Amino acid sequence: MTDTQAAVLSAADALVAAFARHDRDAYFAAFAPQATFLFYNLDRPLDGRAAYEAEWALWEERDGFRIHACRSTDRRVQLLGDVAIFTHAVETELSVGGEKLTNNERETIVFSRDPTGHWLAVHEHLSAAA
Repeated sequence: MTDTQAAVLSAADALVAAFARHDRDAYFAAFAPQATFLFYNLDRPLDGRAAYEAEWALWEERDGFRIHACRSTDRRVQLLGDVAIFTHAVETELSVGGEKLTNNERETIVFSRDPTGHWLAVHEHLSAAA
């Protein structure tokens, strides 16, 4: 593994860990403001981090949405200069409306390296696992 791949994995680990503990501030800080999001369980893409933050807040308020744990496996990093594609399998324990659920999904997160060398997520695509 190269130093660059390790840096991308570190950024991905921080994002997943924040998600797993339902730490909204740390989770959304891992995304660039212009990041886009494509989720299989939404009827539209979310253009920009602010749109996703608003959707998350709605889920919390309306649905009692809460993340309890998240495990990332089958992790891969593909480097393309200052862009990295991170893919993994995700098992998430959450509750919605007081009901505990476990979701098994696949996810692609595209990271971009900023001028300071920091990796920020610029796109997330979530799919249901087969």
